[in-house]
Amino acid sequence: MFQGKPIIGILGGIGSGKSTVARMFGEMRCLVIGSDEQVREAYEDPQIQRTIRQWWGDEAFDKAGRVRRDWIGRKVFADQAERGRLEELLHPWVAKARDKVMRAAVDDAQVLAFIWDTPLLVEAGWDKECDVLVFVKAPWEERLERVRQNRGWDEAELRKRENLQTPLDKKEKISDYIISNTADLEFTRDQARKVLSRILSALQQAGPANQNRPVRDD
Repeated sequence: MFQGKPIIGILGGIGSGKSTVARMFGEMRCLVIGSDEQVREAYEDPQIQRTIRQWWGDEAFDKAGRVRRDWIGRKVFADQAERGRLEELLHPWVAKARDKVMRAAVDDAQVLAFIWDTPLLVEAGWDKECDVLVFVKAPWEERLERVRQNRGWDEAELRKRENLQTPLDKKEKISDYIISNTADLEFTRDQARKVLSRILSALQQAGPANQNRPVRDD
């Protein structure tokens, strides 16, 4: 809990629609905090830019002096050590920015909960800071089609990227709730509405003295 408001972490495979479900929670008076946006802001920080330039030189920047995220992504994807030190650089910045956003909204009665839409939530260890974990589930074929359309990836690329992350069965196992995200968005939205209601009800019943996660709902 963050000063009385639950933190809900979103898990799921690449292309499962985690951000779609997060936006649905946002429509239900939850504050969605997306790490992608914070990473973009981090790359604009002069200190982080200096560090990146020391590591990888001018090639990491475009002609306008902006960090080439795609270039860096390809570089660290191929090298676990490079990926690790980049995460050590960015993760503290992202965590601090996320904390600032929550503190600014904690007294807002319109905000019922905080939604963490973070691709590497488990890998970064941030799942342990969440009160509830929601797993967004989608068939492989649908996920593949989404990344083909949105990212230009083929099946081999999707498998390669996903193999670098925590296995999906483990993410699903540690989650408290599961939402099926298919082509029927209204079906997905209805599930999200019910899940949020159960989360808020369970935490209210638990009271301030017991802030453990609610019992898993299958």
